[in-house]
Amino acid sequence: SIPAVQRAKGRVATVAVNSFVFKQPIFIGDVVSFYTRIVKTGNTSITVDVEVYVQRDPANPTCHQVTEAQLTYVAVGEDRKPRPLPQI
Repeated sequence: SIPAVQRAKGRVATVAVNSFVFKQPIFIGDVVSFYTRIVKTGNTSITVDVEVYVQRDPANPTCHQVTEAQLTYVAVGEDRKPRPLPQI
């Protein structure tokens, strides 16, 4: 997750997939866009909401949400052990 890596200023590991909801299928040819936002931070953890949208018809710019998820990451050091998040 790019936002988690940026907030951690380094490596992160996925420690939980809190939720993952498939609302509609994604088809070959769909243009897929992922949107993320950090919703919570702890001492070492970062929780990110993810929304996935598709544009099915290039002539019609309407987007449809197809998936939503929430994942939790932990900042890890070179030793792959949790480390505190840097201060903002």
